[in-house]
Amino acid sequence: MIKAVLTDIEGTTTAVSFVFDVLFPYARERMAGFVAEHADDPAVRAELAAVATDQGRALDDDEAVRVLLGWIDEDRKATPLKSLQGMIWRQGYQQGALTGHVYEDAARNLRRWHAAGLKLYVYSSGSVQAQKLLFGHSDAGDLTPLFSGYFDTRVGNKRDADAYRTIAGRIELPPPEILFLSDIEQELDAAAEAGMETCRLVRDGQPPADSAHRCVTDFDAIEPA
Repeated sequence: MIKAVLTDIEGTTTAVSFVFDVLFPYARERMAGFVAEHADDPAVRAELAAVATDQGRALDDDEAVRVLLGWIDEDRKATPLKSLQGMIWRQGYQQGALTGHVYEDAARNLRRWHAAGLKLYVYSSGSVQAQKLLFGHSDAGDLTPLFSGYFDTRVGNKRDADAYRTIAGRIELPPPEILFLSDIEQELDAAAEAGMETCRLVRDGQPPADSAHRCVTDFDAIEPA
């Protein structure tokens, strides 16, 4: 019996276009100014130091920003980048410049599952901070009360089965009692290897005939059981 649902965000609860066409450009345009404005903030300094560690040499702030912008262009899942993007997005959400996109069917069913007693969790390559901001300032209202926890790449790579084993341990449920939702086949493969139930969201186009996982076009077709 499924007792918890673990969901991806991009392409699953939220349109990929919102991430790539709204969030990423918003952070890219503001990265240099944000770093300059918050250069003395310990949290910002810690992430800039992590960028330098990744590069294996000392970097001044301008050099670190150039690295960060390169990572954005590469869509690199680097934790320092995700953390700084989250800080920039927080400003945007708080100022009303951003509203998090969540599919209507996702919001409605997340509410339904929560009311039915299922525990809901998020696992995304975006930082936990960014996840809470998106769901807390979503166009469906504040959805954060629905979730019991959030996970990002600090628990491991989303294509690594050990990450899902770690999440199951933190949720304190056996993997077969957790349903993982994602639009990425390799992520679902890793979750299945860890023992979780899986379902693939195919928001655009036809479900692939060769998928090893159940495929649906929206949350209305999912009935955790």
